[in-house]
Amino acid sequence: MSRWWPRSLAGQAIALQVVVVAIVVLAGTALALLDARRDGDAAARQQVVGIATALADSPSTAAAIQSGTATEVLQPMTEAVRKATDIAFITIMAPDGTRFTHTDPSQIGGHYLGTVEPALRGETFSEVYTGTLGPSVRAVAPVHGRDGRIVGLVSAGITQQTLAQRWRAQIPVIAAVTVGALAVSSIGVWAIRRRLLRQTRGLRPDELRVMYDHHDAILHSVSEGLIVLDRDGVAVINDEARRLLGVPPGPVRQADLPDFLRSRDPGVRDEVHVTDDRVLVVNRSGVTGGQERSGRGIDSDSEVVTIRDRTELQGALGELSSMQVLADSLRAQAHESANKLHTVITLVEMGRPEDAVRFATEDLALSQQLVDRLSQAVREPALVALLLGKTAQADERGIALTITEDTQLPTDTVLSGQEMVTVVGNLIDNAMDACDRDDPWVEVTVSQDDGGLLIRVADSGPGMDASTFEKAMQRGYSTKPGDTSGHGLGLALVAQVVRRHGGAIRADVTYGSVVTVTLPI
Repeated sequence: MSRWWPRSLAGQAIALQVVVVAIVVLAGTALALLDARRDGDAAARQQVVGIATALADSPSTAAAIQSGTATEVLQPMTEAVRKATDIAFITIMAPDGTRFTHTDPSQIGGHYLGTVEPALRGETFSEVYTGTLGPSVRAVAPVHGRDGRIVGLVSAGITQQTLAQRWRAQIPVIAAVTVGALAVSSIGVWAIRRRLLRQTRGLRPDELRVMYDHHDAILHSVSEGLIVLDRDGVAVINDEARRLLGVPPGPVRQADLPDFLRSRDPGVRDEVHVTDDRVLVVNRSGVTGGQERSGRGIDSDSEVVTIRDRTELQGALGELSSMQVLADSLRAQAHESANKLHTVITLVEMGRPEDAVRFATEDLALSQQLVDRLSQAVREPALVALLLGKTAQADERGIALTITEDTQLPTDTVLSGQEMVTVVGNLIDNAMDACDRDDPWVEVTVSQDDGGLLIRVADSGPGMDASTFEKAMQRGYSTKPGDTSGHGLGLALVAQVVRRHGGAIRADVTYGSVVTVTLPI
C-alpha cells in the first residue's frame, strides 16, 4: 500500500478527498435509485387506487352488474381505461370473485386470485399479489348499489415488471448526474491539489511537522526580538520581542505595538529607538515573493522586524564617555601643567622665586577649591568625576561652565550613578553645543532635598520652543545645524530616565536657555 499511496501532504489530502467524493457520489447514486424505485411504487399504488375507486364509484358500473350485462358493457370500457392509463389489468368481479372483465378474455368467468375480504367489508385497499399476469401492485374497491349493498368489486393493478421498467428508465438520468458530479468534484480536487502543492511545496506531513517544530524552537530561542508584520497586522512575534516591547501573552494587534512599528518602513538598518524603559536597535526588511519562499503563505506585503536591546550598552557607553572626557581633560591638564612647570623653573633660574611660587599656586588653588567643594557637596563619585571632566572640557572649548553653590547631593539619591551620568552629562553636552559663541557660558545646578531631586542646566543659547523641545526628546532629532545622522539620543535618553522615575522635564527661556528636570522622592 505504501508504494502507491502519495507521500506529499497535497497528494495524501487529494487521495483522501477522491475516496470520500467517490463514496459520497456512489452512495448518493444508490440512494437516488432506491428513492426512484420507492417513489415509483408509491405512485403506482396511488394510480391503481384512484382508477379502482373511480370505476367502483361510477353509477354505470353498478347498473351494468345489476342488469346482468356486466361483461358486454364493462369489458370495452375497462380495456379503454387500461390502455389510456398504461396499467396491467382492470378486473370487475362479483362479490364471490367471479370475473366480469379481464385483460385476457379467456380469464373472464374464472375466479379472481387475490384478497377481497377488506373490500367486502366496504374498504378500499392495495396489496402486492401474484396473479395470472405475475406479481403486481393492485388495489380493490367495493361497488355499491343504489340500496347501499356491495354488488361487485373492482380491481386494478400494475405488474412489478412494468414498475421496474419505469424506474430503470431513470437510470440514464441518474448516471448522467453522477458522472457530472464526479467531473465537477475532480476539477475541484485538482484545483485544491495545485494550491496545496504550491503552499506546501510538495512536502510530506512529517517534513512539515519537523519544519514547524524547528521553526517554533528557533523563534522562541533566539536572543533577538522578531516580529513579522503583514497587511492584517502582527503575523508572528516571539518571546524576546514581547519582553522588549512589554507586550502581554496572547494575540497581538498592530495597535498594541509602539508608534515606530505601526507604519511600514522596510529597509531600515540599525535604527535606534528609545522607549520608556529601553534603548532598542531596529532592523526592518520587506518580504519579496513570500508565496514562493515560504510555505506559510506570507505575502509580499509582509515585513520582518528584528529588535536588539542596547539599554545596558547605552548606559555603559554613557559612563565610558564621562570617563573618557575626564581622561581627555587630565591629559590636556598634564600638557598645560608641563608648560606651567617650565615657566616656574625659568622664573627660579632668573632669580625670581617669589614670582615662581605665586604663578604656581594661583591656578592650583582654583582647581583644588572646585574639587574640594564638589567632593564635600556631592556624595556621588560618578557625578563628581563627570562635573570635573565637563569643567575641563568646557575650559578647553572656551566655555565658562559654572557649578552653582546650590549644588548639594546626599548619598541616598533618587537616581543611580549611571542614570545621573546619563541625565546630567547629556544636558551639559547639549548646553555646550547650543550656547552663544559670542558669549559662551553654561550653568549647572544639581540638588536634592525632601521635595525631590532638581537638575537645572542653563546656557547662553537662544533656547527651544515647546514643539522643538518635544521633537528633541524623540529619537533621531537633532538641533545641530547640518546634523542628518538621525542618531540624536541625548534628550531622548534623558526623557527616558525621567519618565521611568515619574518625573518632569521642561524648557524655558529666562536668564538664558534653561532645561529643568524634577524627580520626586
